[in-house]
Amino acid sequence: MAHVKSFYLTTPIYYVNDAPHIGHAYTTVAGDVLTRWHRQRGESVWFLTGTDEHGQKVMRTAEQNNAAPQDWVDRLVAEAWKPNWSALNIANNDFIRTTEPRHTERVQKFLQSLKDSGHIYAGKYEGPYCVGCEEFKLPGDLIDADGEKLCPIHSKPVEIVNENNWFFKLSAFAQPLIDLYKNNPEACQPESARNEVLSFLEGGVSDLSISRSTFDWGIPVPWDTDQVVYVWFDALLNYATAVGLTDDPDSEGGKKFAQTWPADVHLVGKDILRFHAVIWPAMLMAAGLATPRKVFAHGWLLVGGEKMSKSKLTGIAPSDITDHFGVDAFRYYFLRAIPFGSDGSFSWEDMGARYTSELANDFGNLASRLAAMIEKYCGGVIPAVHHDTGLVEALTTTVATADKAMVALDFQTGIVATMDFCKKVNGYVTEKQPWILAKDPANKVELEEVLYNTAESLRALAVLLHPVMPATTEILWDSLGAQATLGPIGAQKVSEIAQWGQLPEGAIVTKTPVLFPRLEIKE
Repeated sequence: MAHVKSFYLTTPIYYVNDAPHIGHAYTTVAGDVLTRWHRQRGESVWFLTGTDEHGQKVMRTAEQNNAAPQDWVDRLVAEAWKPNWSALNIANNDFIRTTEPRHTERVQKFLQSLKDSGHIYAGKYEGPYCVGCEEFKLPGDLIDADGEKLCPIHSKPVEIVNENNWFFKLSAFAQPLIDLYKNNPEACQPESARNEVLSFLEGGVSDLSISRSTFDWGIPVPWDTDQVVYVWFDALLNYATAVGLTDDPDSEGGKKFAQTWPADVHLVGKDILRFHAVIWPAMLMAAGLATPRKVFAHGWLLVGGEKMSKSKLTGIAPSDITDHFGVDAFRYYFLRAIPFGSDGSFSWEDMGARYTSELANDFGNLASRLAAMIEKYCGGVIPAVHHDTGLVEALTTTVATADKAMVALDFQTGIVATMDFCKKVNGYVTEKQPWILAKDPANKVELEEVLYNTAESLRALAVLLHPVMPATTEILWDSLGAQATLGPIGAQKVSEIAQWGQLPEGAIVTKTPVLFPRLEIKE
């Protein structure tokens, strides 16, 4: 029996020279929301994240902290990276570290195969290198400041490297890559990113130095162990080494590779777009492997108008925000407030305003009012199933809009459609005034219809928002008696959300603590 191809999504593997900031969390949360959505579509999903642990920058940071590089990265992964993802409720299937034997061995096998097939040759590299980016720079990339050449991203002087290295024939793949993106616009998104890659490729591409001989923190080049593999050539391969690249097709790894490759989505920040949309697919083409279906470059999170970064001290730790707003509000805000693919500014005030109006008032308040009314007027039990035509139609439209948007990585549109439905349900409750209906026993049937329609709407909202806010929606799901009658929320299918009347009569509703408590004003 042929295995169904898994929906395979990767985040970048993050550079471990420091603890994660919210820029890293933004990418990882987006990947988590998208993969949770695909799981709820009933698809087989494989979600990979991890850490990039080689290179000069890591080596120097370790030295500054009086640590051996391996001890330094081990500590950061254990104390900073993995705990952060678990705190943000990231449901990744795998976590790859480039210092693991499964990665280093497969990188060496892959590299040897490229050398054997004539794609790698010896040469001399002389030119500018930015240790912060771990990138060989073109003279035209640099900015001039008082006669010093600076990296445009780090605003720090570049170093001039003069080494005998091994080179990858990248230039041979410029035209195949141009053809790839012209024939498959989906392969590089958004459009602004694809246009940037095409204009770079059309400007002519030089071959790439893929080894370094002046330091030793890296994977040894298999046929020349005095050199280590250039950190990007090693790092990019993680997406394929993690799922069995170079393993025998009949082995476990080989079968895993057949089931996952090519990747469906590589999520990247736009500053590493060229590595992922030029160097990486060229490496795959050289090896005769399928190129990724989509590289998606999202925008930068800006703080005070500048890209967030540790080196400029604009990096905010995720816990600074989650300690105040909670994890689910953090996950919600960044995908709701910023169109994915554009730059967006983080502001404490905007997040506070959205938390209050959208999460506490529109969504949380609806949930707590319903639970209180069902307890008061129906003895805590869901009344008979009822269909309100307006809400049924609105939900059908909402689910179709949200599904189309989420799958296209347009998280903002998907979330807004869902929250518009939430507003519509609030409007319905305000218009029907169940608290007035309850004053006259003659209105019992109408009162119960209103409460059923509200509860059923909340069932749908819980499932729609589950990928975005997993913990909060689980509390709501339980409170509606849905866990006991419909099973786990994560097992509910997107395609079935709009089927009205799933919450059964007799389900027991329980009051829970407020989903989004009022915030203390932060001084």
